[in-house]
Amino acid sequence: MKITSYYPVIMTKQVAATAAFYVEHLGFRILFEADWYVHLQSEADETVNLAVLDGDHHTIPEQTRGGQAGGLLLNFEVGDVDTEYARLKQAGLPILLDLRDEAFGQRHFITADPNGVLIDVIKPIPPTQEFAGNYASNAAPQ
Repeated sequence: MKITSYYPVIMTKQVAATAAFYVEHLGFRILFEADWYVHLQSEADETVNLAVLDGDHHTIPEQTRGGQAGGLLLNFEVGDVDTEYARLKQAGLPILLDLRDEAFGQRHFITADPNGVLIDVIKPIPPTQEFAGNYASNAAPQ
């Protein structure tokens, strides 16, 4: 299979509120908007897309309709995680994991959207020697 595009779709009963959250706090813009579906694209990188869908919509297989986002963690890599942490904390978003460095090669924090979908905001950092060997050649953060 040759994949030409990939983006997550968050199923929710709060389509408008969820889309507004990503627009206001994470720099997305609306490319398509209906009461049951919103397609979002990053203002900074048009290859970064996200969609929000009413979990009761008829395009969802009947046996799975009504499903809601859960057990989901979205990773957003950024250039300056410290600035984003301060900005989102100031905006009143819940900080579920405070900003910290991880030995495996991340400086990050975790917040959540209105559905409880976890949002991990990350800046790759060099891993400790303990984890450096876990990366494929040329894949380790510098």
